[in-house]
Amino acid sequence: METSVEQQKELEIIERFHVELKKIDKEIRKIIVGQTEVVDQVMMSLLTGGHSMITGVPGLAKTLLIATVAQVLHLDFKRIQFTPDLMPADITGTEIIEEDKATGHRSRVFVRGPIFANIILADEINRTPPKTQSALLEAMQEGSVSIEGHTYILEKPFYVLATQNPIELEGTYPLPEAQLDRFMFNILIGYQSEEEEIQVVSQTTSLRTVEFSKTISGPEIIEFQRLVRKMPVAESVMKYAVQLTRASRPSAANPPDFVKQYLNYGASPRAGQFLILGAKARALMNGRYNVSVEDIQALAFPVLRHRLLTNFHAESEGIKSEEIIRRLLEVVPVPKSGIKD
Repeated sequence: METSVEQQKELEIIERFHVELKKIDKEIRKIIVGQTEVVDQVMMSLLTGGHSMITGVPGLAKTLLIATVAQVLHLDFKRIQFTPDLMPADITGTEIIEEDKATGHRSRVFVRGPIFANIILADEINRTPPKTQSALLEAMQEGSVSIEGHTYILEKPFYVLATQNPIELEGTYPLPEAQLDRFMFNILIGYQSEEEEIQVVSQTTSLRTVEFSKTISGPEIIEFQRLVRKMPVAESVMKYAVQLTRASRPSAANPPDFVKQYLNYGASPRAGQFLILGAKARALMNGRYNVSVEDIQALAFPVLRHRLLTNFHAESEGIKSEEIIRRLLEVVPVPKSGIKD
């Protein structure tokens, strides 16, 4: 009897999940035109508790997308504009000496930085040196900030959604590998179609007031994150995700020749974790209650593209991480079951 009651509750949560997801998408579409895959991947990130990076040239609404998602979800939102002179304390906060005017007593007071919010927009994260970028590391991994020997816990849900300009652009710094690995997805955003661009120009050059209807709150997002983690994954699909990750490592037992030739480092175990978590969210968002190989393959690019460190040979021949991922998908054996949605 208890089991059936528990199952009924879970079915109700699943039904609410799909209803709320449609509402959220409808609200986001009041501002964001096109970019369906980008929006879906941002939602997968939120539904798994992962941090994501959106990469693209200026003017493609990267910042607008993240700000819109925060507004739609009614979460506490802070924007940090990354610049070359930004200091770690500008992100995390700092302790100051404060004097009580009545008693003259002085005490140390911690002034919280913008990291203390539900959604952090790290805008143009690669325009600040690595020392400042690394101020996000503890927050992204542990959900806490340590200042002067004191640890402060960040309120959940907590997300870092970063925007990044292509590294070829002037005035940018490469992100440290340890920080890159903490981002679940590196989402590429490209130009819209002509029809979509006309719609964007029309919307942004006229008088227009947008109001968002209420959607889910922080506790409901956490509830949906738990739901995603309960999704079953076949052993063959789990094994495929791990094999895909392991095949990208030049130091593995028998890596493909192109991996040894073009990569200095491959993906860490986090890549396999994020492939499975993202695939669970993708399956549930598409109305399925089991994870397929196709889910893993669809997320291989956003999960792996920032984790593969190419070498001089790759640079000289113009081989990008995208090409390596394509080849990995071709050579890693696909299990006989679970290929299709």
